[in-house]
Amino acid sequence: MSLTYALVINGPAYGTQAARTAYGVALAVIEGGHKLSQIFFYQDGVHNASALTAPASDEFDLVAAWQTLASVHQVELHTCIAAALRRGVVSDIEASQEGLPASNMAEGFTQSGLGVLAESLLTADRVLQF
Repeated sequence: MSLTYALVINGPAYGTQAARTAYGVALAVIEGGHKLSQIFFYQDGVHNASALTAPASDEFDLVAAWQTLASVHQVELHTCIAAALRRGVVSDIEASQEGLPASNMAEGFTQSGLGVLAESLLTADRVLQF
């Protein structure tokens, strides 16, 4: 029986294991034949969407890994717009609206409201939080 999963990630890309563990679970969900409908990055998890991360060459690039996962498996990557703006993770649209000099949201991520999270809570068979 195939299930639909959604992930909520509260941990940053680096500094804790939360996001890296979530990435491993995301791969396992897909490899297990299930559907991963979306990933919602919330609180410090929005740092996973920053285009300005630059891990050392011998370190795992988690931001790039999320982008590849989304592209290859058609998984939506959402960041909480309020949490992202507070933490300086800004899309082109928000940079323009807020009068900021630049944006830094990585390609493949979109800023969304909590309504997107609420919808996934209602439509997914399983929601996992990290």
